[in-house]
Amino acid sequence: MTDHPITEDDLHGYVDGVLDGARGAEVAAYLQDHPDVAARTVSYAKQRETLRASLAPIAEEPIPLRLNIGRIIEARRGPRISKWVASLAAALLILIGGAAGWSLRSAVQPASEGVLALAQEAGDSYSVYAPDRVRPVEIRASEAKELVNWASQRLQRSITVPDLASSGYRFMGGRLLSTPHGPAVMFMYDDDRGTRLVVLTRAMTVDQNMPMVPHARGAVNGFAWADNGVGYSLVGPAAPDVLHSIADTVRDQVKRGI
Repeated sequence: MTDHPITEDDLHGYVDGVLDGARGAEVAAYLQDHPDVAARTVSYAKQRETLRASLAPIAEEPIPLRLNIGRIIEARRGPRISKWVASLAAALLILIGGAAGWSLRSAVQPASEGVLALAQEAGDSYSVYAPDRVRPVEIRASEAKELVNWASQRLQRSITVPDLASSGYRFMGGRLLSTPHGPAVMFMYDDDRGTRLVVLTRAMTVDQNMPMVPHARGAVNGFAWADNGVGYSLVGPAAPDVLHSIADTVRDQVKRGI
């Protein structure tokens, strides 16, 4: 076991292939012993490839004529502007570049805390486990009591399995997951036509009481909220209005302790 704990930076560095040989080997060994973290790391790699694929057409565009080196040299031979104007222009470019950089950073980096982080964790869990046709859940519905007891102990909260039968979804089972903000439990549902929903819940240190907010990633929609220090996020490919109604059902059942 390494003397240096594996951090989120290490996981992202492993995905990006920038770790040195020794540290990369330590992270690889850690992932073998922690399948939940390994699954999350796989989702990071998928996000990385999706981002690279979406930006590839921009990278392949021809260089604009205004950036042609010959034109730049020719322009510099023209009338010189004052140092004051040049300084002002440089400062403006720095401000614009900085704002653009932070905007891009917020768009591609995961939220660090609160219900937005919970929403991203739920989306990651869905992308990893929902497509799995072999073992999408660790504990099946027939062992729901065992799952609830286990999850309640780990989360140190009384956990309830929502019943979505009235919405056309049967409970398949679930699993315990590790997130950057502590243990979480994932419940999975199926409409018997191949469409699956996931409910992720965990304790909240930030946004302990938050109204329901929508979130989406591609074709997967979701709603996240928090009540009395426990966060919930429902995700799936259903239409937002349909999913909102189901999320209301989950929230109502949790409040009533059903």
